[in-house]
Amino acid sequence: MNGNPSLVAAVAQMAPGVDGASNRAEVARLVTEAAGVDARLVVLPEEAMLVAGDVEGAVAEVVAQEWPLFLTTLSELAVAQDVWIIAGGYEPSGEARPYNTIVVLNPRGEVVTTYRKLHLYDAFSYQESDYVVPGQELPPVVMVEGVAIGLVNCYDIRFPELTRDLVNRGADVLSVSAAWVAGPVKEDHWTTLVRARAIENTCWVLASGSSASSCIGTSLAVDPLGVVRAGLGPTPSGVALVTVSLDRTAEVRESLPALANRRLEMTVELPA
Repeated sequence: MNGNPSLVAAVAQMAPGVDGASNRAEVARLVTEAAGVDARLVVLPEEAMLVAGDVEGAVAEVVAQEWPLFLTTLSELAVAQDVWIIAGGYEPSGEARPYNTIVVLNPRGEVVTTYRKLHLYDAFSYQESDYVVPGQELPPVVMVEGVAIGLVNCYDIRFPELTRDLVNRGADVLSVSAAWVAGPVKEDHWTTLVRARAIENTCWVLASGSSASSCIGTSLAVDPLGVVRAGLGPTPSGVALVTVSLDRTAEVRESLPALANRRLEMTVELPA
């Protein structure tokens, strides 16, 4: 079985902080490293721009300054390295709380689409909604060199209906940008959920995790059978490379046609 598109992709791992310039320098280093090993797509974590929860003072003011600088850096990198980039940052909302936004840029440096995080991490005694305003639209599916990619932001991965909707809309790959907070059983939740989203949807998952001080890192690239094809563990910084093969997806879906076998619409015949 052959003839379907494939895409060399890198999941990048970094430990961002509150210094936007340092974060941008690390993003540049990682994208350059990934392009150097022939990646066509680089997926960066949530908060690659800035750890907004650690900002002292008015978050909106810092975000208003840093967001355009972040976009400019990503745009210049995309052009210079001739790659697609998916990265998480904070976008001004016009309110005191910004959006937690994933942005996608093409090799011409153009912003192709954005996704404002729907599910804010108000769990395990953490309140992301204290400093972030939620988005109001479902995440998009974007075409990257013949491969359809659906966007997922961290806590979103705990909501299987969101990722199933992306696959129903044609996503071949789920791109997850995360800052997965450490804690009891949390790393196990992360690896289990990433693999489960791949298995139940028979799709690839590219999961980039922040390795900031409160986060677990553990970036993963998982195939449609849930097999981990590349990963980084808790390392502070690095890239992991994988070839996303839609031939592999077709092969898995032929032997495991779970999506085709769904029975969600049933007619119940009542007795006369």
